Amino acid sequence: MTGKIIAGVLAPHPPHLVYASNPEQNEPRSEGGWETLRWGYERLRKSLFEHPDKKPDVILVHSPHWMTVLGHHVLGLPHFKGLSVDPIFPHLFRFNYDIKVDVDLSLLIAEEGKNEGLITKVMTNPDFRIDYGAITSCYLTNPDFDIPIVAISSNNSPYYFSNEVGQQQMEKLGRATARAIARSGKRAVLLASNSMSHRHFTTEPEIPEDMSAEHIYHHGQYLWDMEMLKMMREGKSRQLIDCLPEFMDMALAEVKAGALTWMLSALDFPSYKAEVHAYGSVIGTGNAIVEWDHFTNAKGLAGGGK
Repeated sequence: MTGKIIAGVLAPHPPHLVYASNPEQNEPRSEGGWETLRWGYERLRKSLFEHPDKKPDVILVHSPHWMTVLGHHVLGLPHFKGLSVDPIFPHLFRFNYDIKVDVDLSLLIAEEGKNEGLITKVMTNPDFRIDYGAITSCYLTNPDFDIPIVAISSNNSPYYFSNEVGQQQMEKLGRATARAIARSGKRAVLLASNSMSHRHFTTEPEIPEDMSAEHIYHHGQYLWDMEMLKMMREGKSRQLIDCLPEFMDMALAEVKAGALTWMLSALDFPSYKAEVHAYGSVIGTGNAIVEWDHFTNAKGLAGGGK
């Protein structure tokens, strides 16, 4: 059976959203906050998991906070357990994780990546600590952690070379990922673990979840986010890709790390409309939860991209 991509999701990872949800795995306690985004993730979960034929067998996540200088890395052991602490917000995120990994699919992605001319590595260190970006996006998408994941690193090429070179790498990685999923025979959801505009405040209120202090950093940043979301909602993914390098520079957009390009490439740059489940600000950054429902709009067919 040929594997299928069920959906691609722009799944931002601010640790504040986990903190505000008060899961038992996270040590700090909150009074809530950022409800617009948290409720957006609730709508995403309904879309992904309530249809019996749509529920995925595996969740893939590409995170900017597992940054690798040499090549694209994947997790290569069936189980990882530990404590993840956000280095910037340790008072908000100290999360005890226990995660299963689909190693077979990880190995297929590494193999197909090499077929694209990419350098790929498999992480087999049992003491490796999974980055908070991957954990946060996976938790907010599937709090039960009852579906295996595949985590993919963020290669540093956009920062060492240029935005354009980096995105070319991610397009290749997306094609490789799509072929690997097709070979696996599994139903997969792809999470692009990125915020949008990413200029943020350098101080926080005495109570971090004080929503009276929360707003976008500046209006120009908001306008850039809205232009990008407009293209997503209109199904203009190729135009979106063309605009990303400028968006990255003008709004310090976190999509520079490549997750969005990887995901859209794996979906073969869909022309159908994406569903925006929520948009909101966290410490001044722009965050959108956006779903490309490939199951409905493209019959879930995973292909190699063009």
